[in-house]
Amino acid sequence: MLSILKKLLGFGPSVDFAQLVKDGATIIDVRSKSEYSSGHIKGSINIPLDTLSNNLNKIKDKNKPVITCCASGMRSASAKGILTSKGFTQVYNGGGWYGLNNKI
Repeated sequence: MLSILKKLLGFGPSVDFAQLVKDGATIIDVRSKSEYSSGHIKGSINIPLDTLSNNLNKIKDKNKPVITCCASGMRSASAKGILTSKGFTQVYNGGGWYGLNNKI
């Protein structure tokens, strides 16, 4: 049961987020604009989760790695599902932005 939940939330095998960023991954922060303005990963793009489907044009390449993040990992897991369903091929749930920032 736990492994299924982890997979649904995007927490699977260990991902080298630093390498993904070095390889040109786009980081999408799906928190609200006010949350994002209070602190975020340098170079990340803020697309709040509730507007993600309408702003896919802000993500240049569907075949390029995309890392989603938010405050805790729940919204970023939802964002991963949305992007995957829209044809993005390499989407990774980075979880909370602060923790992700420490990994890259």
